[in-house]
Amino acid sequence: MAKVLVLYYSTYGHVETLANAIAEGARSAGATVDVKRVPETVPEAVARNAHFKLDQTAPVATVDELPNYDAIIVGCPTRYGRMAGQMASFLDQTGGLWARGALHGKVGGAFTSTATQHGGQETTLFSIITNLLHLGMTIVGLPYSHQGQMTLDEIVGGAPYGATTIAGGQGQRQPSELELEGARHQGTLIATTASKLFA
Repeated sequence: MAKVLVLYYSTYGHVETLANAIAEGARSAGATVDVKRVPETVPEAVARNAHFKLDQTAPVATVDELPNYDAIIVGCPTRYGRMAGQMASFLDQTGGLWARGALHGKVGGAFTSTATQHGGQETTLFSIITNLLHLGMTIVGLPYSHQGQMTLDEIVGGAPYGATTIAGGQGQRQPSELELEGARHQGTLIATTASKLFA
């Protein structure tokens, strides 16, 4: 049975929702799944003034626990077409793991949210995936076996590189059912892959 970590940062809750859907998909494939978040780096007074979602139930992860998992799925919102600073700060602390190859061969994946359809979903996914490749991980994305990402009937996130959602300029849009289906699908694929590799 694969052990999967869904590791995320979420400012307003959109990525948190995707993280839980990914976890649901991984559990459906028989994996043991933990959902954890990275520490907030914005001062609390500033975060509260900006209405950050500070009541998230997921525990805060530490870098040292990452080698305990067979698969790590990383998600955060887009900031100027790249990963949010909170996640970058956390991943910047993995140098010791990189130096000893502690994550070599483990399965990785990425997911994100943007305000708009063209706000940098794919570049943000790649900014996460680049880190995972440097850590020696095997990447599983969101292939077109999730056909919902090809619909022309509604606005929808998703890319071959990972699950995504579109939040709206004021955060007014929550992940759609098609986007949640994509997240579950990616979670299932990653858990299945990890199970095959670590059986």
